[in-house]
Amino acid sequence: MLLMAAPTLLVLFGSQTGTAQDTAERIGRQAQRRRFHVRVEALDSYNVVSLISEPLVVFVCSTTGQGDPPDNMKSFWRFLFRKSLPAGSLCRLDCAVLGLGDSSYPRFNFVAKKLHKRLIQLGANPLLPVGLGDEQHDLGQDAVIDPWLSAFWERSLELYPLPVGVSVLSEDVLLPSRYELHFLDDVTNGLSLEPPDRDTPLSAPPSQLHPFLARMVSNQRVTHSSHFQDVRLIDFDITGSQIQFSAGDVVMIQPQNSPEDVDQFCQLLHLDPDRFFTLTPRDNAPVPARLPQTCSVRFLLERFLDISSVPKRSFFELLGGFATNELEREKLRELSSAQGQEDLHSYCTRPRRTALEVLSDFPHTTTALSIEYLLDLFPEIKPRSFSIASSLQVHPGRIQILLAVVMFKTRIHRPRRGLCSTWLASQDPEQGVVRVPLWVKKGGLKFPTDQDTPVIMVGPGTGVAPFRAAIQERVSQGRRGNYLFFGCRQESMDFYCRSEWEELVRAGSLTLFTAFSRDQEDKVYVQHRVREHGRLLWDLIVNEKAHFYIAGNAKQMPAAVTDALKSVFESEGRLSAAESEELLAELERLGRFQSETWS
Repeated sequence: MLLMAAPTLLVLFGSQTGTAQDTAERIGRQAQRRRFHVRVEALDSYNVVSLISEPLVVFVCSTTGQGDPPDNMKSFWRFLFRKSLPAGSLCRLDCAVLGLGDSSYPRFNFVAKKLHKRLIQLGANPLLPVGLGDEQHDLGQDAVIDPWLSAFWERSLELYPLPVGVSVLSEDVLLPSRYELHFLDDVTNGLSLEPPDRDTPLSAPPSQLHPFLARMVSNQRVTHSSHFQDVRLIDFDITGSQIQFSAGDVVMIQPQNSPEDVDQFCQLLHLDPDRFFTLTPRDNAPVPARLPQTCSVRFLLERFLDISSVPKRSFFELLGGFATNELEREKLRELSSAQGQEDLHSYCTRPRRTALEVLSDFPHTTTALSIEYLLDLFPEIKPRSFSIASSLQVHPGRIQILLAVVMFKTRIHRPRRGLCSTWLASQDPEQGVVRVPLWVKKGGLKFPTDQDTPVIMVGPGTGVAPFRAAIQERVSQGRRGNYLFFGCRQESMDFYCRSEWEELVRAGSLTLFTAFSRDQEDKVYVQHRVREHGRLLWDLIVNEKAHFYIAGNAKQMPAAVTDALKSVFESEGRLSAAESEELLAELERLGRFQSETWS
């Protein structure tokens, strides 16, 4: 009797914040239940030349910035769009593309749409239309992902049926963990087994795998002590790091969990933080590169696993596999089911309940949880990106950032806090040496190199950070034509860098327009100032070829400022609505209209 080999599925993801990776791993687990031989990899970890011999591939990708691919798929992206690739080169490939996006951004799911088209151009056979997940939906991305996956599995099992007598594994069957964990009780002996941190000069520039341990020089609050929002100007010393950057670039910072959260986690799972272990992967899965070969439980929990993030549906799916208590098992099943997504949203997503708090809510299940599954259950802590707020020309050997400390209240008694901002704000370099792992990457904003080109910058709140770097850089080079629109709530409370701006205005190096929204009865925002100064902006853009920039929160401001600019085109340039749209599109194409927004 001839035995049929298990069908093969490759799941490739491009993920910036971890959501696409989580979805890819979820697809991988579903594939295992359907008896597929499955691999899940980041797109840039995969040898793209092998794509021509793959039978079935699912691509899961997010979109970043202004329609850009995530960092871990940029090499793949460049390769796939080579003009030299033959039109039929992927003719043997069955594929499907799932995009994860946010419809409040102008280039919604741009990467997934473009990838889908390119795969078809190269001859691939799409099994179904591109899936377009939307974070703005009441139920989040899953509102699209669930029906899309149902259709995908139905189509896949038609093409790659299960062997006779083999059935899909039930959700009650616990799949094996990705890694086997071996405790080493006799290796400590006072030896340091953590990975070496880099704070000494090396040949290659710092990166996520080898960050530079920058010394925190100062941590200064720049909002009034009575203001509700705590914003910091933090200064790092990067002497000897080989880090180079320009205005518009971003610094990546690797945060860590608080000692209190690590202690609570160890108590819940009865773990000794000072024990050491090694990992052995199953199915040739790579061991995470940021983990030392011999690792302590403390390192794993403090610096690697994101135990204080808001867990996703996959967390509840896996946790349910350990439930011994009937009530807890039923609740976990409900929260991980397609029908229970409103309950999950209400219990977890809306109040921003952390994974650690969830474990406390399910004590019987948590006690039964096997430590081998921790790397399946929790995502890796992702680095946070900050626009660099200083220029190397003005502050050599330094990087400065403007940091808004994230803290807000929900119906959960304990305030919600941002992992990275809380950690950084709590560090006091006057009490002892503070080291922060960081590296730099190119940002989305590019400033003109021409000496005479004016720049118009709209940066309310911490959105002013990249413009502070640009203004410092331009003024140090003797460039004038710097126009800044800055907005905040109150002149006396959150007017960041006020003395710096006023000194530049007195020197004739900066033209400043301010909008203090709460200092009068009618709220005034930066978009109102853009309209007020329409004649000047029209002259600068049309006659002096100025570049126009927006940076800040993605909620409403960027769209409002863009609308204000189009109304300037209509009022001052006598353009129709369609003509002003065309002009804006042309400016964007030429790199003279740029925006950098975040949610």
